[in-house]
Amino acid sequence: MLTINNLSINYGHTSVVENLNLALGADEILMLVGPTGCGKSTILKALAGLIPIAAGEISHQHWQATFKQRVAPEKRNVGMVFQDFALFPHLTVAENIAFRLTNHSQAERWIDTLGLQAFRDVKPSRLSGGQKQRVALARTLAHQPAFILLDEPLSNLDAALKDDLRWEIRSALKAAGIPAIWVTHDQEEALSVGDRIGVLRAGKLEQIDVPERCYNQPVNRFVARFLGETNFISAEIASGKNLIVSDVGFEQVVEHSQLSGQVDLLLRPEDLAIQADELGKGKIYSMRYEGSSRLYQVELADKLVKVRTRHDVNLRQGQAVRLAITTTRPVTVFER
Repeated sequence: MLTINNLSINYGHTSVVENLNLALGADEILMLVGPTGCGKSTILKALAGLIPIAAGEISHQHWQATFKQRVAPEKRNVGMVFQDFALFPHLTVAENIAFRLTNHSQAERWIDTLGLQAFRDVKPSRLSGGQKQRVALARTLAHQPAFILLDEPLSNLDAALKDDLRWEIRSALKAAGIPAIWVTHDQEEALSVGDRIGVLRAGKLEQIDVPERCYNQPVNRFVARFLGETNFISAEIASGKNLIVSDVGFEQVVEHSQLSGQVDLLLRPEDLAIQADELGKGKIYSMRYEGSSRLYQVELADKLVKVRTRHDVNLRQGQAVRLAITTTRPVTVFER
């Protein structure tokens, strides 16, 4: 197990990561997300031993790194998968994967598992981006690292390929039983692939939890906004009753809330339904067609509320509508 205790990393006099604590399970995939410059890639470099740390410790079964006790990258048994693939252009696929291996059985295993048999004698210049990333992953897995660090491995690929390849990578990591920390700027990728998600802001973990709780029960507005589209609906919790009354006329028992009075209710666009109604309080401001769905912006009580519907719900701009909350999960509220 990889354990990080009170890890801090500085660039000169600038603090980049501060008091980071986390533990990586035996075959866990942890996704790290956050805005540009929040410290995601810096954390990976520190775990790999590529940059020094200012404080804290990084521990694995066979080594422990601190500010005073540095452990060289080659002694950490860490695998890394980069967005630029980092393949040797003069070597074939099979030679890249088996590079520096004396026993090629693991290389052959991952050539077969990742569907690279037809390309084993091909050099990287003749491969597509997805094929190159499979080769890079196969090479990493063939060396049987203690854990793997993935730095935005799919960012250079087109959208259609990303969806398939993210699942191939997840399946391969699970098949190998190797834990991984995966940095991404793609929220959908993080939510769909990770066993847990860590949301970073300015070098600090805002929340680390399973994807469902990070998305449905964010600890603050920053996490809520970062992991998806949000609506903060003005609401009031009736004192002593824990009932919510919102701008859309909705009442629901609030679970695990100690708040009362004026609050903001977090609703995702898919938590709402929309219906044409001449007496409705809302008015269609805009519509975005998304293929399988439509995203409407509705003017309601001096704010714009996002509502996602089926693609066949077709409403016109300026049309009067009524909104209703359809989610059955406990809602999240924030202090006003």
